[in-house]
Amino acid sequence: MPVVPRLVMELGHLSEAGAASWMGYLLSAFAVLQFLCAPLMGALSDRFGRRPVLLISLAGMCLNYIMLAWAPTLYWLFLGRVIAGATAANYSAATAYIADVTPAPKRAQRFGLIGAMFGLGFVAGPALGGLLGEYGLRLPFLVAAGLAGANLLYAVLALRESLPRELRRPVRWSHANPLGSLHVLTADREYRRLAVAWCCTWFALGCLQSAFVLANTLRLGWGARENGLALGVVGVGSALVQGLLVRRIVPALGERRAALTGYALSCCAYIAFGFAGQAWILLLGLVLQAFGAISGPAVQSMFSARAGADQQGRTQGALASVQGLTAIVAPLVAGWAFSTFAAASAPVRIIGAPFLIAAGAYVLACAAVVSIRPAEASAPGRTTPAASPEARLGSGPSRP
Repeated sequence: MPVVPRLVMELGHLSEAGAASWMGYLLSAFAVLQFLCAPLMGALSDRFGRRPVLLISLAGMCLNYIMLAWAPTLYWLFLGRVIAGATAANYSAATAYIADVTPAPKRAQRFGLIGAMFGLGFVAGPALGGLLGEYGLRLPFLVAAGLAGANLLYAVLALRESLPRELRRPVRWSHANPLGSLHVLTADREYRRLAVAWCCTWFALGCLQSAFVLANTLRLGWGARENGLALGVVGVGSALVQGLLVRRIVPALGERRAALTGYALSCCAYIAFGFAGQAWILLLGLVLQAFGAISGPAVQSMFSARAGADQQGRTQGALASVQGLTAIVAPLVAGWAFSTFAAASAPVRIIGAPFLIAAGAYVLACAAVVSIRPAEASAPGRTTPAASPEARLGSGPSRP
C-alpha cells in the first residue's frame, strides 16, 4: 500500500492526481476478482480438496508479487492485480481447512488466532514495505515474493489434505454465486438499513486505501516510509480499541448508541483527513478513526440479533456480499474525486476530496442507524463484539 502509488506514478509518468484513477482501477480489479472467485474457491475446495486450492492460491500470490517487481508497464501491473484478486479469494478454503482439522470446541479459538495473525500482518506489512521502499521501489515486492514463495514451499512439504474423498461433493454452481446471499436483505427493512450503514463504513475505508498515500505525498511531502508507518498506526490503533475497549464500551452504551458514537467519531476523522495540511491534523484523524472502530462490532451485533439461529450464516454472508460490492465501487469514486479535485488545474482544488466524500458516507450511516427503531436493537450487555472493518481495513482477510 505505501509503495504501489509511487510505482504507478513512475510507470505511467503521472502526477499524484493522474495516478489516482489508476489506483482506483487496480483496487477495483482486485476486489472484482476476489468477489467473484471467493464462493467458487470454496466450492472447488469441497470438490477437489482444500490442499490443491490453497496451493494454487499461494502460487498466484507469489506470481503476483514477481510481476509487480518486474512490471514494465501499467497494464502489466493491472494483470498482476487481476491474478492476485482471483487467487487471494482463499478465505473460504482456508477456514474450511481449519474446520476440518479442529475439534468443534476449539474452532472459535483457532479462527481468532487467524484474525490475530492477520492483524499483526497488517501492522507489520505496511511499515516494512514503507521502510524497504526507501531503498528501492521494487524491493518490497521482491521481499513479498520471497515470503510468498517460502509459504508455498512450506505448504507443498507440510500441508496435508484435510478433506477425505468420501466427504467431497460435486460443485453446485448455485452455491458459487456471489450475489446469492443478497436476497436476505429484502426480508426486513431494518436489515436494509443496517446494510446501508455497513456499506458506508467499507466505502469510507475504500476511499482511505485509494487516496491516503497519494494525498500525503502531495500535501505533506511524505515518502513510502512515512506513509507505511502511518498505515501501521491505523492497524495498531484499531487493534487496541478492538482488543481493550469494545468489550467495555459497547455493553455500556448499548449497540445502537455505540454505533452512532463510532460513526460520529469516524466522520470527524475523515474531515480531519480531508483538511490535513499538517501532520498533526492527520495524526488526530488517525486517533479518532481508531476510536470510531467501535461501530463495526455494534452494527454486526445488531444485524445478528435480528436473525434467527438458523439464519446467522446467511445474514453474515449478505454482509460479506455488500462489503465486496462496496470494495469495487469505492476505489473508482475515490480515484475520480482525487484526480478531479487534486489536479493543479482544478477550478476548486481540494486534495482531501475523497475523504470528505467518505465523511458524508458516515453521515448517511448515522441516519440509517437513527432510523432503526430503538426497540429492535438489543439492550446493553447483550452484544458480542466481532472484528470490525477498521480492524481489518479491508474486504476480508485477503488484502490487496
